[in-house]
Amino acid sequence: MMRRALALAMLTSATLFVPASAHADDQVPIATPPVPTAAPDTLGLDTLGLGTDQPGRLTVPVTIGSTGPYHFTIDTGAERTVISRELAMTLGLERGRDVHVTGMTGQGDVTTVIIPALNVSRTSAARIEAPMISAENLGALGLLGIDTLKNQAVLIDFDANTMAVSPSTKRHRRYVPQPGEIVVQAKSLLGQLVVTDAYYRGRRVRVVLDTGSVVSMGNLALRQSAGRAKAPIQTIALSGVTGGLMAADYTQIGEVRIGDVTFRNLPVAFSDALPFRRLGLNDSPALLLGMDALKQFRHVEIDFANREVRLTLPRDAG
Repeated sequence: MMRRALALAMLTSATLFVPASAHADDQVPIATPPVPTAAPDTLGLDTLGLGTDQPGRLTVPVTIGSTGPYHFTIDTGAERTVISRELAMTLGLERGRDVHVTGMTGQGDVTTVIIPALNVSRTSAARIEAPMISAENLGALGLLGIDTLKNQAVLIDFDANTMAVSPSTKRHRRYVPQPGEIVVQAKSLLGQLVVTDAYYRGRRVRVVLDTGSVVSMGNLALRQSAGRAKAPIQTIALSGVTGGLMAADYTQIGEVRIGDVTFRNLPVAFSDALPFRRLGLNDSPALLLGMDALKQFRHVEIDFANREVRLTLPRDAG
C-alpha cells in the first residue's frame, strides 16, 4: 500500500508533502512557539498555553438547558467535560462535589457544578458533573471531554475551519475509505482512542489524538528513543488548564509513521507529563498528537463508537 510522507514546520500552518524517497533526516528551521507571554514567567522561559490555540481556535456551539449557545472546544484528550467558572456562576449552576483533576501541567482538587442538560449539534447529555476552571486557563467557555463524546464522531474540517459532533453507531462492516482518505484503527484506553499502528524508527509508539493541545507531546521513553536530536532544542514552559507551569524540551524528531501516513520533522515537546502516567503510557514510547499535527490534513474525523480515525489528505498530496 502506498504510504504518504508529511513534513511539518515547527508550529506553523505550512504543509509540505515530500516523496517517500526523501532523506529522513532533512530538517526545517524551528520557529518561535506561538502565544508567548508578554514577559518571562516564573520559570524564565517563553510560555506556550496548551489550552489556548492560535487566534481562530475551533469551537462548537452548545446549549445548557434552555440557554446558549455558548462556544466550547472539543478536547479528545480530556476524560471529563469542563465548564468555565465564569459561565457556571452566570448560569447559577448547582454546586457538586470536589474532585481531583489531573492536567498536563499539574493536578489538584476543584469544585464541580451540575449541568442539567447539555446539547451540541444532534447530541444531548443529561446531568453532567463538570469541574469548574477559569476561562482564562481553558481558553474557552468550556471543554467537551470524552464523557460527552464516547458514542460520538468528532469531525474537524480544516478547509472550512469548523468542528462538529454527530452521533455514531457501531458498524458491523469495515469502513471503506474514500479517495484521498486514510483510516487508522484505534483501541480504547480509559475511553480515549489510542492508535497502536504507529512507529518511530521501527519501534511501536502509542498515539493519543489530543484536540485540546496546540502542541504534540512526547513522553520520556519516546525522548530516549529519539536519542540526540539533530534539530535545535528549545526549552519552553507549558501552561495547562489547571494553571500550572511545566518545562519541556521542544524539538523536531525524524519519521513518525501512523497507519499509512509518515510525519517528517515532527515537532514534539518532551516532558514527563502527568497524563502519560494516568494512562499507563509512561514506560514505553507514547505521543499525544496535538492540533499542530492534525491541522496538516483537510479533514480529521475521530469516531469513538467505531474506534477509528479518518484522515483526508490535502488535494496536492499526490
